[in-house]
This record gives sequence, C-alpha cells and structure tokens, in this order.
Amino acid sequence: MLAIGTLAKRTGTKVQTIRYYEQIGLMPEPDRTEGGQRRYGITQLDRLAFIRHSRQLGFSLEAIRELLSLSDSPDHSCAEVDAIAQRQLREVEARLVRLQALRVELQRMIGACNADRVANCRILEVLRDHEECLADHGAAA
Repeated sequence: MLAIGTLAKRTGTKVQTIRYYEQIGLMPEPDRTEGGQRRYGITQLDRLAFIRHSRQLGFSLEAIRELLSLSDSPDHSCAEVDAIAQRQLREVEARLVRLQALRVELQRMIGACNADRVANCRILEVLRDHEECLADHGAAA
C-alpha cells in the first residue's frame, strides 16, 4: 500500500491533483489507515498513471471519464474508444492550425519591429490594435 505522497511521486502527479481526482470521481476513495491517512494499491497506481498519460495527450476530464468507464467493461466494442480518440485527434489538429496562424502573426509582428524605442514599437502597436492582427485567436482570451 502506498501513501499519497509516494503515489504522487511514482506518477508525477501533485498531491492536490490526486485529491481533486478523488473529489470528482475519477479516482475512487482510497482505503485509510486508522489514523485517516490515504492508502493506495497497484490498481489505483495504474488508474492514476492512465489519467496522467491521458491528460498529457490532451484528453479532457470528461473524455477520460468515458475512457475509464469503457476500460472497466472489457467486453465492450473498441469502437467507442476509437471515436473518443478520433475526436481528440480532430481537436489537436484544429489547435495546431490555430497555433500555426499565431506563429505567423508573431513572426510578422517581430519582423515589422525595428527595435528602436518603445514609443515606436510595432509589436506594442499591433497588440494595442486588434484590427491590425491577421490571426484569428479564437477563444484565446
């Protein structure tokens, strides 16, 4: 059995994040010692590693909840898992398009700046006037 600090170190997850995952039901409530300390087994370690890796791949908490539910039913068709992964891939591809547009805009701003004085800084000018910006930032506010 592992203490929460050990579980955190083994998975690279903050203790507060583990507690949050327990609060929202991604992680089950752990066993506790007589003194009230949380104790985790290999099943919880594997589950947290799954959640952590899924988050690193950009899956939302709701998608992870769906994936965990499906993984708890091994006889289910993999088509639902595929659909979730395909949805995530589409979101990543859309994010890449937005990031590339932002990259182009930043390069344009930097290229237009003559690095003279702040009073004449083209970068600050463009940042003040969104109309001069070519990129669609979406909901990046």
